[in-house]
Amino acid sequence: MSNHSHDSHTGPIKTPGQLLWTSFFSFVIPIFLIIGLVYTVTKAAKPSAGADNSELAVATRIQRVGSVELKAGERKLRNGEESYLAQCAACHASGVVGAPKFGDAAAWGPRIATGYAALLNSVMKGKGAMGPQGGGNLNDLEVQRALVHMANAGGGKFPVPAAPEAAK
Repeated sequence: MSNHSHDSHTGPIKTPGQLLWTSFFSFVIPIFLIIGLVYTVTKAAKPSAGADNSELAVATRIQRVGSVELKAGERKLRNGEESYLAQCAACHASGVVGAPKFGDAAAWGPRIATGYAALLNSVMKGKGAMGPQGGGNLNDLEVQRALVHMANAGGGKFPVPAAPEAAK
């Protein structure tokens, strides 16, 4: 056998020292390349959070999450139809989620039979998918007027609630 056939199967690394240096540089050089790339990408000046100290920017950052809306104490009360259109029609006009449709005597009949007090209790406390007071921002008298408007359109004969006399 010739020595030449053995040399054709060997690689460029001939000694253990060469193997050690090759292993070392195959791990160290990529690490330094990655560090260099990260440094190059991150060395540019970037504005830090809150760097804009204009009055508007500061006011925007420190504003409250919630807000309070003050309404005038003397606003005109809505009648039953206006209250219905403002709040109740969203569900009762089309019968969404089991809400009795406006003017549907078959759907309103059993409810009217329970009486005004029971209907009012259901509206004020909420029932099924409907939230308390119909889920809106009407005052109690407007809710009562909307209830009477819907119930009377469905065959009820309830009197329209009147506004209380102003305190003297």
